[in-house]
Amino acid sequence: MATESTMLALGTPAPDFALPAPATGALVRLADFAASPALVVTFICNHCPYVQHVAAGLAQLGRDLAAQGVAMVAISSNDVTSYPQDGPDQMVAEAKRHGWEFPYLYDESQDVARAYSAVCTPDNFVFDGDRRLVYRGQLDAARRSNDIPVTAADVRAAVDAVLAGRPVSPEQYPSIGCSIKWR
Repeated sequence: MATESTMLALGTPAPDFALPAPATGALVRLADFAASPALVVTFICNHCPYVQHVAAGLAQLGRDLAAQGVAMVAISSNDVTSYPQDGPDQMVAEAKRHGWEFPYLYDESQDVARAYSAVCTPDNFVFDGDRRLVYRGQLDAARRSNDIPVTAADVRAAVDAVLAGRPVSPEQYPSIGCSIKWR
């Protein structure tokens, strides 16, 4: 069943995190991105067909944002006891398979997903340089059920506005995807 994102209040400060990156073994913190003029946080997982549909678009978005000096991080918060295919070793393989160059972090406690009010995969958040929420919702209008190409247009427009010092459009649409698998 498809779940819509909860649309956390704009202006909310980015909740802090310190999560492991299974690919490197490093602990990645929100503070590690302090120099970036914007930060994109996306909640994903390995097995979700909605994430699979946008996987190549996420890879391209990550590369394009990095070229602009913008940080992106993905977080998997699914319960791996019930969904072992979303475990850390599989995360490393999935990131490699799709060419995800951004950190892909493991939220074993699920506390970070709760702090962000993330409820589905993918669930996307854009924070400005002060780490205030300026966008939350869909990557773009592409869905598994339509022929619209995956471009991450909505997230890109929010990042572009931040970089240009313009307000981000308040017209924002929830993401739709698999529910996060809670313990």
